[in-house]
Amino acid sequence: MNALQVSPVRVGRVLERPKTPLDLTMLLRGRSTHFETPARSKCFSFRAHFLDSRGPEEIHTVNSREQDLKRLKAAIEPDLVLSIANALVARGDSLLLLRKLPPHSVSLILTDPPYHATKKRNIYGDTAFAEDQHYLEWMAQFAAEWRRVLRPNGSFFCFCDSSMSGRLDVLFSKNFNVLSHIVWTKPNDPGFDGWKGKMKKEALRQWYPHSERILFAEPAAEGNLFRSPFALFLRNARQHAGLSMHQLTAKIGAHGKVNHGGAVSNWEDGRNTPSRDQYEKMRKALMATGKVDPMPPYEDVIRPFVMDASKEFTDVWTFPSVRPYKGKHPAEKPVAMLQHAIEATTFPGDIVLDCFGGGGSTALAALKLKRRTVVMEIEPTWAAEIASRVEDASETDAPLVSTTQNTSAQKPPRTNQRKSRQLAFFSVGR
Repeated sequence: MNALQVSPVRVGRVLERPKTPLDLTMLLRGRSTHFETPARSKCFSFRAHFLDSRGPEEIHTVNSREQDLKRLKAAIEPDLVLSIANALVARGDSLLLLRKLPPHSVSLILTDPPYHATKKRNIYGDTAFAEDQHYLEWMAQFAAEWRRVLRPNGSFFCFCDSSMSGRLDVLFSKNFNVLSHIVWTKPNDPGFDGWKGKMKKEALRQWYPHSERILFAEPAAEGNLFRSPFALFLRNARQHAGLSMHQLTAKIGAHGKVNHGGAVSNWEDGRNTPSRDQYEKMRKALMATGKVDPMPPYEDVIRPFVMDASKEFTDVWTFPSVRPYKGKHPAEKPVAMLQHAIEATTFPGDIVLDCFGGGGSTALAALKLKRRTVVMEIEPTWAAEIASRVEDASETDAPLVSTTQNTSAQKPPRTNQRKSRQLAFFSVGR
């Protein structure tokens, strides 16, 4: 199997500014904004460089998340074991399910694939690959699909073993900007710290790998210093408005102390992003020119990152592992840690995707925070368990909208008995 191939992205320069107002809703719908008449040169196409060009999409406004979930449901409806207003649970090979999903339909991917390096037989898919390269080739297929289904202002978390994190970073960097290697230290009490407390320390030949890694990333787009989709979006809008960086900076009062472009220069380089107040001022200034109409809402162009000093704000996380209990998934992650990740990187109502559902902890964390969720799981027993847990949680927590039970798919019986199955090569999920 060949390694993932990614075509280079080129940004065309505007030779003559078009007189027709730039419709930014078309950029977010993904329709081409190329101008075809001889008097108008081709301009930067948001769809061509960030979005999938498989056809026009719904405008992605903050009110469209419910519609996005309906589109997701339609794409995988035959595979659903549970469909309620704010959650979908699908049973099957997650790579095949991913390929059915519409582009740019989820705001966060938070997932925990098989680690491969740990070789745990009680975790589905962990022993499926004889060589590291086979595992990386399999993960490359997921990376391409994750980039396709993630919104341009979305975020991505992937749990992995410390021994594989470097190679996965290189692999993911073809499609994403890898922003953090989070170290999960698992400060468990004695007796609940796995082999750390039991093993013979004198037998060690390297530092004991007690921690796990979580790679945190955003979608990447070539064309600026930090490969930021928003940076290209802003530059295109500003150029069509006929404003220089200095002029736009003056209109919103965001002058820098060094460069004349001020904050706008930094935003177009992808160094950082505007606050909600700054974006609203910029939105009004660009729309006032009459050449850019309309501008999308803040929630559809800015990647959220909500943090303060009361939370785990460094890249070292100290959440204890989940203690053993009857019905625990062998790779279960603490709900508090998942909530921490979701709350920091999504807006309320956003859609969170987990391709390796396990015991359903990601879905439960998302619902608790009033987010929508899509979960995939290959093992029928665990898919049924997730459906049951999500259904129970939806009845307990106040829903975003009224729920309706899906009757088109038969729900497998809930059971704790697990049967070993032959694992097809490149067909695993957890």
